[in-house]
Amino acid sequence: MDRRELLDKAARDAEERMLLSRVWDKWEQCRLRNVPAATDFLSPQEQASAQRLLHMLGVQDGYVFFGGYGGAERQRLFFLPDWAAEPEPDAIAAVTASWYGGESLTHRDFLGSLMGLGLTRGTIGDILVTENRCQVLTLPKTAAFLLSDWESAGRVKLKTASLPLEELEIPAQPCKEVRDTVSSLRLDNVLAAGFSVSRGKAAEAVEKGAVQVNWTVCQKPDKPVAAGDTITCRGLGKCVLDSVGGPTKKGRLPVVIRRFV
Repeated sequence: MDRRELLDKAARDAEERMLLSRVWDKWEQCRLRNVPAATDFLSPQEQASAQRLLHMLGVQDGYVFFGGYGGAERQRLFFLPDWAAEPEPDAIAAVTASWYGGESLTHRDFLGSLMGLGLTRGTIGDILVTENRCQVLTLPKTAAFLLSDWESAGRVKLKTASLPLEELEIPAQPCKEVRDTVSSLRLDNVLAAGFSVSRGKAAEAVEKGAVQVNWTVCQKPDKPVAAGDTITCRGLGKCVLDSVGGPTKKGRLPVVIRRFV
């Protein structure tokens, strides 16, 4: 199977095909020249697509996803030559923006202001918002631009500074623990328990393509899920199946689900 055929098979649409073509280019750059190569920041869905392509190519090692800190959602895909064990220390930069006053700014406010500067989404990693402070993970060249040109978010004036990655302040992500029992580990069962909706509504959301399992769209309500799987549903949010217990006397399975709020 040649490159065109493999990309046609791996991609679900033209946009994903372009993404996978760029990933392939970076992989070949590293493989043929024996130098480090990396993509821009990828969303979790894009990371899943990239991993699917690498699996089809038979690539099992020599690459790593990293977004500036452990647990980052948006990450770059780094291809490593045989002489490198990890990405270069300056492969990701961080910029902090602070402001004074009682204005309450959100992730959307900061993302909007960054896109308003003409930046593409791939140049920006996670945006971590705390009280009167925002930390932005970014490409090194983009960090230099932000330090000189990022002056405000909406009407709020910002003061920017460079921030070493080891000084990042990772805000706790609010979540609710849900304990329930399910008849089986079908996707619609776990989705219904995690978001406190009926199984019928959960199955309908799955069939409509509104649900992703580990960042890949799934339209099969009876798909088995397992502990550690991340389930997202458009309009409801995200949850993680943390653990599955042994069957009860009635044959049901106790589950612990972490729902992000």
